[in-house]
Amino acid sequence: MILLHLAELDGLREELDPSALDLYIRRIAAGDTRALENLYHETHTSVYAYVISVLKNVHDAEDVLHDCYLAVHSAAANYSSSGKPMAWIITIAKNLCLMKLRERKKKAEVEDEDFFINAQYNEDSRLTPEDAFILSECMNELSDEERQIVVLHVVSGFKHREIASFLDMALPTVLSKYHRALKKLKNSLSKGEREE
Repeated sequence: MILLHLAELDGLREELDPSALDLYIRRIAAGDTRALENLYHETHTSVYAYVISVLKNVHDAEDVLHDCYLAVHSAAANYSSSGKPMAWIITIAKNLCLMKLRERKKKAEVEDEDFFINAQYNEDSRLTPEDAFILSECMNELSDEERQIVVLHVVSGFKHREIASFLDMALPTVLSKYHRALKKLKNSLSKGEREE
């Protein structure tokens, strides 16, 4: 049952229209606060999924999500469209995540939290809370890079070549890690179902 849910996650994400997102960013640059609200509404789930996969801490992820859209607002005037507004937003989020991770190193070790269970599933999600918990436990078995790649592809809907660019990896490496991660997830989920 849960293996079916994993496959269905791919169908849950909505395709984001780059031209509409570009328009929102241009309107933000012109001072339209409603455009920022619209951009947030269209993109925050994907951005949050990426941020939580990196930081693995809900409070830090919420802070970075907030800071990301403040940075988008501040930098909108300097944005030059290349048809990839989500890549621009994710790059801002990635840089903020790196800053947060550096900040953590300076502070005491922060305990990891379940990231996948807290990922923003909407009311339309086909995952039950129990399935989300099981999936979260399985996701914890993945390496950080594998987890990021799976979340960026399955939850946020990015293509593998885009993920390779975000994570500064070769495309074959991303594909290999993605397939390895899926195999680990399927094995872990199958093992869990056999134990029930």
